[in-house]
Amino acid sequence: MHITNISEAKSQLSTLIKKVQSGDEIIIGKAGKPVAKLVPYDRIVEKRTPGALKGKIRISKDFDELPPEIAEAFGISD
Repeated sequence: MHITNISEAKSQLSTLIKKVQSGDEIIIGKAGKPVAKLVPYDRIVEKRTPGALKGKIRISKDFDELPPEIAEAFGISD
């Protein structure tokens, strides 16, 4: 684990990112106190399951009908 201050982190960001890519963790401090941690990004990819919401979503029969007050607000007349 590497500890640095904000000024050093700003001036050496590329170097710090290379260290993080190789597995290191970087602690950034301000006034001698840790305020942030720079760690590798680990994206969790969840496998999608088609039909997972089947039976949980219902579309109303009047879904495509525009209510008269909305039509009037948009200046649409029948």
